[in-house]
Amino acid sequence: MAVLTVSQINRYMASKVREDRHLQRFLIKGEISNFTAHRSGHFYFSLKDAECTVKAVMFRTMASRLRFMPENGMHVIVSAGLTVYERDGVYQLNVTDMQPDGVGAAALALEQLKEKLRRDGLFDSSAKRPLPAMPRTIGVVTSGTGAALQDILQILRRRCPIVSVKVFSVLVQGEQAPQSICRALRKADQSGCDVIILGRGGGSAEDLRAFNAEAVAYAIYDCSVPVISAVGHETDVTIADAVADHRAPTPSAAAELAVPDIRHLHEKTDIAARRLHTVYTAYLRREQHRAGQLSARMALCSPGERIRLAEARRQRLTERISRSVQFRLAQEHAAWKAMQDRLHQLDPLQILERGYAAVYDAEGQVQPSARSIHPGDAVKIRMQDGILTATVEEINEI
Repeated sequence: MAVLTVSQINRYMASKVREDRHLQRFLIKGEISNFTAHRSGHFYFSLKDAECTVKAVMFRTMASRLRFMPENGMHVIVSAGLTVYERDGVYQLNVTDMQPDGVGAAALALEQLKEKLRRDGLFDSSAKRPLPAMPRTIGVVTSGTGAALQDILQILRRRCPIVSVKVFSVLVQGEQAPQSICRALRKADQSGCDVIILGRGGGSAEDLRAFNAEAVAYAIYDCSVPVISAVGHETDVTIADAVADHRAPTPSAAAELAVPDIRHLHEKTDIAARRLHTVYTAYLRREQHRAGQLSARMALCSPGERIRLAEARRQRLTERISRSVQFRLAQEHAAWKAMQDRLHQLDPLQILERGYAAVYDAEGQVQPSARSIHPGDAVKIRMQDGILTATVEEINEI
């Protein structure tokens, strides 16, 4: 019996595998484990079932064609051929295609993309921007020949004919559609649009594929102005709808959402004008009243007015002083007159005029009583019209 080397036995087993046409291309299903996406673009993993495991490799050329990213624990059906890695003496699967087991590749890829975008924050409500109340320019990104464009233009002209519309014609389906849409979105964003409408009519899931593209999602998210997505019909929700700032069920609804109805604007303008007139009139009246008050205050503060007021005050004080002096003089004159009358009444001469007489002794002293005079005394009797000289002969007391 010949003695073989390790290389010889491994090489022999590799040739036997290559010669067996049943092992060149077959389908095998299993669960992915130990998955590694190498930086070279190759995928390395194992397929296992309940009892066994087999190593597998999917080279970059084939891996780049997958529409989903394999993950550990995913059940798949792969198309592969069996090869022997002679250096290590192991066999492995050379995978050329892979499909999810139980779910379509496209649906799986879509769900994986949604989850990735969700983690990156593209669906966050906090990133949604409000629509401007009165946009000046609307950018429309859609097919230049589709009915969606005509619906949008008709609604915009009817609701707000003063708004400017810029149309960016794009491919809405096919392999080149995502790149076409991304370029148009960037161009619309850079052309001074206030709002961008991204839309197309309804279609099958395959027709709407471009609006589920990752590049389109990031192009919408990177726009500096609000984007309204109006893709398909109300039941068709794409990734573009989820990333956009606002979603409309149809292109017509997007146009209604983008601009206000000019008739309502006229009504609001009329109401605002009336309110402004009322407010302005009231304000004007208040300011006129205030101006009048200020004018009056300024007039009071002017030197001429102050002199006039001081002169009026001096005149009033002079009149008060004059009246006080006159009143006091009148009082003093009345008092003097009363005193004069009283003095006149007390004047002895006045008494003598009524028939009385005053008796004086020899020394000229008035003798008010008969007891102070004795018989034989010389006395003078003062009467109204003269003085009598007499000698007392007899005194009779009363």
